Amino acid sequence: MTEVSDSQKTGGIAALIGAATVVIGLAMFALVVSDYASGDPEPAESVAYLAGNHATIFIWNLITLIVFSVVLVVIALALSKRLNAGPSLLTQTATAFGIIWAGLLIAAGMIINIGFGTVVDLYATNAAQAEALWLAIDSVGNGLSGGMEIAGPIWVLLISAAALQAKALPRALNYVGILIAAAGLVTIIPALEAVGAIFGLGLIVWLTWLGIVMLRTNPAEAT
Repeated sequence: MTEVSDSQKTGGIAALIGAATVVIGLAMFALVVSDYASGDPEPAESVAYLAGNHATIFIWNLITLIVFSVVLVVIALALSKRLNAGPSLLTQTATAFGIIWAGLLIAAGMIINIGFGTVVDLYATNAAQAEALWLAIDSVGNGLSGGMEIAGPIWVLLISAAALQAKALPRALNYVGILIAAAGLVTIIPALEAVGAIFGLGLIVWLTWLGIVMLRTNPAEAT
């Protein structure tokens, strides 16, 4: 077994950090912010909750959107390098979607965290305007961050297909990626939006497995 390259080690660490951010995000959702993020609360209820729990929502968005987007860039580039032994349009397109997804997420995180700070400040003097502003920011942020999953599942799907083609990752890992990507893509159908949970949970498994593989093996040894 040859020594794993630095780029693969870095990508593997980034993948494990990415998996951890998803775990932390889901745990915070279930234990701390479910009253705010689940269901369909009235704007007044959401803004009041935000005003009382602004720091928690800020940290949640920081971890799940901004930190995840930063490590996502590293993962996408490390995977591109791993597949570089057989460069193809498929690999290049997959990498592009990884970068696009990261850009969407970091934009969402910045808009939401900065915007919600303004909402909280405004709530003290004009609750009605704060509610209207919250509606606008929440809609934009939700659209960018994956209320309808498109960029993320496409990246996972294409990179899994490219890795199958290049034999750069274990076949089983690639099939898991294709499966969870399909679950994410069906969220474009409003009635199936809840299926997106499979993509989120599956992403933990896929990123963890990917991180271990990248830390332990070079492309030629992965299969």
